[in-house]
Amino acid sequence: MGKELLLAIGLVLIVEGFGPMLIPNKWRNMVNEMSQLPDTTLRRIGGCLVVAGIVIAYMMWPSK
Repeated sequence: MGKELLLAIGLVLIVEGFGPMLIPNKWRNMVNEMSQLPDTTLRRIGGCLVVAGIVIAYMMWPSK
């Protein structure tokens, strides 16, 4: 299970790195705009991302 977790973390880092690598100015503007959002909005966005990740992981989990 440890290898799968490290693989997942590595893939997240790859995907997260595409924004600043390919379009740094737009990425910086997006981060700046997000920093102005209220905490409740950021929590909702984070919660939606967590739920989406759980759904994807559940769908991709190998069945026995």
